[in-house]
Amino acid sequence: MKPVTSSRAPFLRTLAGAARRVLPFVVLAALAAAGYVGYRMWRGGPAPTTYTTSAVERGTVVQSVTASGTLSPVVRSTVGSQVSGRIIEILVDYNDAVKAGQVLARLDKQLLAGQLSQARARLASAKAELSRAQANAENAKITYERTAALLDSGAVSTAEVDTAKAAHLSAVAAIQTARSSIVEAQAAVENATTNLEYTTITSPIDGVVISRSVDEGQTVAASLQAPELFVIAGDLSKMELHAAVAEADVGQLKDGMRVDLAFDAYPERTFTGTVRQIRNQATTTQNVVTYDAVVAVDNADGALRPGMTATATFIVAEAADALVVPQKALRYRPANAAPPVRPERARAPATGESKDELQPRTRRGAGVWVLRDGKPERVRVEAGLSDGNLTAITGGELREGDLVITADSSQRSGAATNGTTQRNGASRNGGRRGPPSLF
Repeated sequence: MKPVTSSRAPFLRTLAGAARRVLPFVVLAALAAAGYVGYRMWRGGPAPTTYTTSAVERGTVVQSVTASGTLSPVVRSTVGSQVSGRIIEILVDYNDAVKAGQVLARLDKQLLAGQLSQARARLASAKAELSRAQANAENAKITYERTAALLDSGAVSTAEVDTAKAAHLSAVAAIQTARSSIVEAQAAVENATTNLEYTTITSPIDGVVISRSVDEGQTVAASLQAPELFVIAGDLSKMELHAAVAEADVGQLKDGMRVDLAFDAYPERTFTGTVRQIRNQATTTQNVVTYDAVVAVDNADGALRPGMTATATFIVAEAADALVVPQKALRYRPANAAPPVRPERARAPATGESKDELQPRTRRGAGVWVLRDGKPERVRVEAGLSDGNLTAITGGELREGDLVITADSSQRSGAATNGTTQRNGASRNGGRRGPPSLF
């Protein structure tokens, strides 16, 4: 072994001295830890069980179905033009209130006025043609009668009489043709008059203008279909929401059901409506089947506007002023508790009697565990309506103010968000406590 150099000897002597000084403290720490473990074992072993509880209160449990929908007027009318022409005047704008028959716009009527004049001229010509045909028919009749009278004297032949008769019949037919021409010309006049009236666009209903698609000077063409000029919404104090309800939930809905509506425009306000109609026509989008539920909405103050989207909550059932407990309290069971008795059917007696031997055994009611005097105690209850988080209690031995257990530390449950954590059966806010904990 090489000898220790003079430069390293001081460092090693310092390290050995530090170890001698720290060693007593290490021994004392080990003795303290052993004493602590022994004390814990003497006081009762593992840490006490803590419970997460929730106080039984009175409240309202609502069973509901949620869907989204779009708001629209009950009556909505699209105003178009049945004739082509240039817009020369617009008398209304967005949000204007209008009455039925009120003028909204006017088209240039010069071309249609000219067409009306032509139709009237054709009518006059047809009437004149009728007069000429009647005169010709009268003359043909006289000629035929004169010719027929000369037949017996031999002054004319039978062929001449037949020719005169044919001319008379042709003149009578010309009268019918002239009369038909008059009817046709009259219809053309009426059609031209109607088209001329169509140059004045009027509102078909009382309501509010929610859309205007044209400006003055714009030309509209109505050759294929009537172009849309305005959209008039009826009485906006009465509106309706069309909600898409999933097929799994539509069976729970019925006419007259209450609906709570939440709009993004009014986050602190809840509107109320009623189901007016559940339509049978199904809509399939990406293999999801929905049905249109029409909800009547009162909009007396005019706060709601067409096109707004809402979240509709259909109130299927409601339990008001009932004792309510968290749903997980009904599922909680201490680790050392006996499993709940499940309903069974009695076996047939050995005697083989044919009487109604398949009688169900008495079923133990639903139960919750309540913390009383620091210990969990099972209490029989009758569970009612549930919304998935809270359950209404319709009967049993539970009392308002009882602390129902929802979890305990032995099951490694997380801390309750709406409850109080109990240690050894006592509240942290006061009351009876168990042995003090060293943790």
